[in-house]
Amino acid sequence: MKGLRWIAGGASSIAVVVILLISGFQAAMYADFGVYEREYIKYQVLRELDMEMEDAMYVTREMMAYLKGDRERLSVVTTVEGTEQDFFNEQDRLHMDDVQGLFLGGLALRRWAFAVLAAALVFLAAACRKEIWRTLARSFQVVLGILAALILFLGIAMARNFNAVFTKFHELFFDNDLWIFDPAEDYMIRMLPEGLFFDMVIRIGGFFLTGLTVLLILSIVYSVRSWKAGSGSNREEKAEEERLR
Repeated sequence: MKGLRWIAGGASSIAVVVILLISGFQAAMYADFGVYEREYIKYQVLRELDMEMEDAMYVTREMMAYLKGDRERLSVVTTVEGTEQDFFNEQDRLHMDDVQGLFLGGLALRRWAFAVLAAALVFLAAACRKEIWRTLARSFQVVLGILAALILFLGIAMARNFNAVFTKFHELFFDNDLWIFDPAEDYMIRMLPEGLFFDMVIRIGGFFLTGLTVLLILSIVYSVRSWKAGSGSNREEKAEEERLR
């Protein structure tokens, strides 16, 4: 039973990590569209496209709606380079269809993570009601320790060569070359330069790490209080034994 308890604790911790990661991704992309305006100014996207900010933001909102599944087809007619035309070409649509699949798959994975978390909590509540918080706190700290090593490795890799990590990501998650664009021919890649992706990764990481930090602090506070309570209880028991002698 003890082994099952720790398995349930580990499963719940991993589920929480998945929930926080996908929620951080969603919040970074959708919580504040003003971030896209700032990024477009930072990387001089409007000059590259000969486009007004209002039109660029219209395209951005429609593109992001498509990723959530709120649009059936990625087609946005707007003014680019002085001409009213569809911002997206066929390669854009094919690639973004793949990206939409990943995004919706991530949201589905989060729903499964919530289910795993609920099942693990029900099991722990039934199997070790008195030890549930201790199990959750310790399991989360162990999982977070392993995750910290992975994050450190990934962070060093991105700091050294973000382009290589970015390329490897696409090679792992896409089974085609549709993600390779020619900036001279494609508007979408001019709107979304590599620097913007780097900034978004940092933004996603900020949301994700904030959630992890809050939970880590709570788990440490509980562990310390639990240890102090246990130490105090042991001292009282020893004192009582000495008194009885």
